[in-house]
Amino acid sequence: MPLEIRFDDQLRDDEVIELYRANAWSSADKPRQLIAALRNSHSLVTARLDDRLVGLGNAISDGHLVVYYPHLLVHPDCQGQGIGRRLVEAMLSRYAGFHQQMLTADGDAVGFYRSVGFERAGKTEPMWIYAGTDH
Repeated sequence: MPLEIRFDDQLRDDEVIELYRANAWSSADKPRQLIAALRNSHSLVTARLDDRLVGLGNAISDGHLVVYYPHLLVHPDCQGQGIGRRLVEAMLSRYAGFHQQMLTADGDAVGFYRSVGFERAGKTEPMWIYAGTDH
């Protein structure tokens, strides 16, 4: 079965937690809140290979002008195969024409997001109230 990218909210909790743990994201340690956050996103896009969840991304939006992309994950076993790019393309297509499309990238993700069209906006600087140093 080929890679399937779709907007989907039919996720099993266990598959989501496994994907986040595989990527060492600390939000996997708060499974109830993580699942609720994803299910309450404006959009949720998934990538599946043979019905296995191998990637996901979500968007928080006002539905008209502004969209923020907080999470994009691809299972480490599947990275480097264009799955992340396909997830981003799906989101960019859904929110085409929005006044602001934003995300926060760090580390190795900066280069990836630049390659799909994101750039630093003017003199903006990320600012946080955040209890951790990781995802």
